[in-house]
Amino acid sequence: MARRAGAPEVSAGSMADIAFLLLIFFLVTTTIETDAGLDRMLPPMEPPTEQDVIVKQKNIFQVSINKSGQLLADGELIQLNQLREKATAFLDNGGAPSGTEDYCKYCKGKRDASSSDSPSKAIISVKSDRETKYSTYITVQNELVGAYNDLRDRESQRLYKKDFTAMEAEYLNPETDKDVKEELKEKVKRIQALFPQKLSEAETSTSN
Repeated sequence: MARRAGAPEVSAGSMADIAFLLLIFFLVTTTIETDAGLDRMLPPMEPPTEQDVIVKQKNIFQVSINKSGQLLADGELIQLNQLREKATAFLDNGGAPSGTEDYCKYCKGKRDASSSDSPSKAIISVKSDRETKYSTYITVQNELVGAYNDLRDRESQRLYKKDFTAMEAEYLNPETDKDVKEELKEKVKRIQALFPQKLSEAETSTSN
């Protein structure tokens, strides 16, 4: 009886190459989801001061978000699509009397004496509930930042015939020429000083 031939051997020499190619394929084609976040620049460290800063209540625009996503702006129940307009009116109010130190010459608001004195004094305070949805909180923050950017764009167009957001993007672009960056830096800082972004985070509340 003839002896049965042994099973043919399977060459595994190229398995490592195939596995490596598959790894590259999945690395290139896989999409990794990233969480939404807030772009914030921390203020520079300053030495503590012994004097307490007194802020007038009328210079604080209070925004509250409950766990259901409802908004209160200075005690008034509003829709999310109204928030930017309300914040813009507050920041641009310019209620300080003419001739005083806080008088805002470039403001185009109602100059209501019961609202903010000037953009440099205006503070927006955001308070949320612990059960507030993160997406709602982010949207509220975006609307408030949008109010600042709208006003900065307006003043940038008045002074430089160019939107502030476009100038800032070019200034922050690492590929922008160094000399151009220096020129843009002065313009960006000047516009930011006209409407300084003062967003305050109030202590988070808990619903009963």
